[in-house]
Amino acid sequence: MVSGIGVITAVGRSAIAEVFHTLVVQPTSFCNLDCAYCYLPDRRSRRLMTVEVARACATSIEQQGSEHPVSVVWHGGEPTATPIGHFRNLLTAFEPLRRTGRVRHEIQTNATLIDQRWCDLFAAYRFEIGVSVDGPGTLNRNRVDRAGRPTVDRTMRGVQVLADAGLEYSVICVVTPETIDHADDLVEFFTGLPGCRSVGFNIEEQEGAARLPVSEGSAYRFWRQLVRRRVDGSRLRIRDLDRLADYLAAARAGQVEHTPYEPIPTVSCDGQVVLLSPELLGITDPEYGDFIAGNVVAEPISAMLARAGGLRYITEFVSALNDCADRCEFYDFCRGAQAGNRYFEHHTFTARETLYCRTTRQALVRATADHLTPHGGRA
Repeated sequence: MVSGIGVITAVGRSAIAEVFHTLVVQPTSFCNLDCAYCYLPDRRSRRLMTVEVARACATSIEQQGSEHPVSVVWHGGEPTATPIGHFRNLLTAFEPLRRTGRVRHEIQTNATLIDQRWCDLFAAYRFEIGVSVDGPGTLNRNRVDRAGRPTVDRTMRGVQVLADAGLEYSVICVVTPETIDHADDLVEFFTGLPGCRSVGFNIEEQEGAARLPVSEGSAYRFWRQLVRRRVDGSRLRIRDLDRLADYLAAARAGQVEHTPYEPIPTVSCDGQVVLLSPELLGITDPEYGDFIAGNVVAEPISAMLARAGGLRYITEFVSALNDCADRCEFYDFCRGAQAGNRYFEHHTFTARETLYCRTTRQALVRATADHLTPHGGRA
């Protein structure tokens, strides 16, 4: 049975939600950095989102009528490469919704361009701030500018400006084959980072860059060391461990929620919309085309979701997601391999398991279980 975008499973729930609670928007595709693992195809383009597109995004949020607030995530490129006056104009479109609690703003930034003007804007619009940095010194070696120069000092200056302004932020740290054996160094660094309230560790994913992957054994040892540090009293909040702890608490209480999969619409500078994975924006494939579900200026996102079941990549993903639910012992926690990982690792959405599953979800669960079980342990 089919209802809108969602394939109804045997337990009567849609695999993918018909409303969105996260909207990723691209104020510019340009980025001032040239990270070794970056997947963005248009990061040299200086295109800017128009106010017309921003207004159409706000209209899509208003028209879907959900009482749940929508997180508008300003991504890129590097969103602070947008001229700040233009960025403020884009925010104006969402202001009636923000003031009534229907929108909240988030931004993911490399922090190299942060100054007091940006801090004032973040404070005025109550942004949740995410900073991308991979660690101290050479552990941040993959995050370089277009001349190949290190950027960690510029990022540290930016986070200090945030801290001096009284603005807290979370961190996303990409863990690579070069840094996977430095769990202790990373914990010490992020524990002492001014203004950092939590860190999420993203094991490097296969998203187009021709780089060697992190091995499953290395990932297991990395997570086990983080669990050990947590048990020994580390005060650093780690997103990944917190998520697992929340899941275990809910499972013990019999309160695990089987919510539909978030469609994650992502809107480009010119209003084009892809679903399921921001990483698909700007990608063209001979089998799947350009992944575009529509243009937000021409129609609301709810209309795109209503007919998205006709898109090949959506139907393949839904089928594979339901296969995960039926066959994988980790599904209740991980909620199935992400669409971008399935595609970039296997060039199809039908693959059930990915390396990302094994290094970021399965290795985390096994490392935690082995550390907390008296006779647990793996090489």
